[in-house]
Amino acid sequence: MKSLVHALGRAYINRICRSEAQAQKFRRHNERSIEFGFVFDAITRFRPVDVLDVGTGTTALPSLIASCGCVVTAIDNVRDYWPAGMMNRHWQVIDDDIRSPRTRPGFNLVTCVSVIEHIEDHRSAFSQMVSLAKPGGLVLITTPYNEREAVPNVYKLPGAAYGQDLSYICRSTSRREVDAWMAATGAEIVTQDYWEFWTGTVWTQGQILPVPRKVTPQDSHQLTCILARVPG
Repeated sequence: MKSLVHALGRAYINRICRSEAQAQKFRRHNERSIEFGFVFDAITRFRPVDVLDVGTGTTALPSLIASCGCVVTAIDNVRDYWPAGMMNRHWQVIDDDIRSPRTRPGFNLVTCVSVIEHIEDHRSAFSQMVSLAKPGGLVLITTPYNEREAVPNVYKLPGAAYGQDLSYICRSTSRREVDAWMAATGAEIVTQDYWEFWTGTVWTQGQILPVPRKVTPQDSHQLTCILARVPG
């Protein structure tokens, strides 16, 4: 009976994978190659053992991190942000709210890829990520960003390329908010990258560049990747 159940399960998973592969349609290149590259560079440099991924959704990121040898936990606020329910077929995702997590601390690295911009109380979210890291551990954030200008919700801007029909916000953070995160938690930035992805001032504005450019804070940019160390 156990072998039969496993065989039926594998057949069902294969059917889903085949259906997804056949249904593929190109829409646009997105920012994940930049963000995932930043994650794996941090893993290469700092060799974390225990990793927490915050806001995993349906992505395969925890599975890919585990493939690097790390021990991975993944959480997402399933009840609030996935009203129709969510199933990640790559990894177990625990239903937990990063603003008031039940997850216990003790991680060498906490990753949050393109999630904090969708959380209204971003201060609490960042503070809790720091609290879940071990002393001297790392918190990695990627998010829409402009050094000088914050926007509460880029989806509501005139001419936004997409997002008008989504139920959640997409904030573009600025230096002021990042400095406040660090001051409130005692964390310090180890590395911060800046990327020009659009022709406009902030995320979703203008046209997508054919190839994103890694730039300086003084150049036009709409995305940042931040690696911060928590107090030891």
